[in-house]
Amino acid sequence: MARFGPSGQKTAARGARRLVLGILMMAALALVVAQSAPQISAFFVPARTTVSDRLRAPSEISLWARITGQAERERRVRELENEVRDLARYKAAAISMADRLEAYERILNLMGEPPEKGVTARVTTEVDGPFSQTLLANAGRLQGVEPGAVAVNEGGLVGRVVHLGERSSRILLISDYSSRLPVLGEVSGVRAIMYGQDREAGRLSDLPEDADFVEGERILTSGDGGAYPRGLVVGSARKDTSGWRVRLTMRDHGGTYVRMIQPPVIPVPVAEPPAEAPQADSAASPAQGAQ
Repeated sequence: MARFGPSGQKTAARGARRLVLGILMMAALALVVAQSAPQISAFFVPARTTVSDRLRAPSEISLWARITGQAERERRVRELENEVRDLARYKAAAISMADRLEAYERILNLMGEPPEKGVTARVTTEVDGPFSQTLLANAGRLQGVEPGAVAVNEGGLVGRVVHLGERSSRILLISDYSSRLPVLGEVSGVRAIMYGQDREAGRLSDLPEDADFVEGERILTSGDGGAYPRGLVVGSARKDTSGWRVRLTMRDHGGTYVRMIQPPVIPVPVAEPPAEAPQADSAASPAQGAQ
């Protein structure tokens, strides 16, 4: 019996190989049937697509592209191309809305806002000034800057001219502790007062009862009080444990130049003096005296 042991083991191994081969042949036949039958093939399409995408993505980026940074640059280029396409659609929509608004203003005979005029100036931080957060601009009255001019940069509202000289100006930042700015939420429409708090954020106060901002919405100037024009971007609304804050967008584009635009001052109407009545002759004519 012992000498037949190895032969029995070989026979068992051969039988196992035949069984595995038969299973593989049946699986291959099932795959062929699945590819030929539309109903069965459609069932495996999502899984096959996901697996092929995952297998193909790493192979498309070569090792050399990863080392040299070409893959990252190509990804950034694709993102910028998508952003340009989105901005092109927004631009077309803005032009269409501007034309429509102009037509409505003509129909209603509406007095629109005067064209914006301003002066671009270079600014630097003031160290020993009367306020904690101010900028000095190298443009003043001689360059066309007016008292109370509003300073903006690429990110939005920066501040307001509080002191005006012949060739320079002092700009009080909206983040200064003494700054008070009427604002409103772009989405919610809630009005409030933004108090300057620090260089990165402001504090919202004096909200109406049962009114709240929307997290992340843009905060704009409301134009109340007439010190700032309506619609200038201030920042975005953020809520923490102490209340609502405004993350100032002027810090996102902290360059060395600002544009100072004219304040939205509406002149006070001056009553015209009444027309003088014709003065009567104090002395009567000789003929009237004779009568």
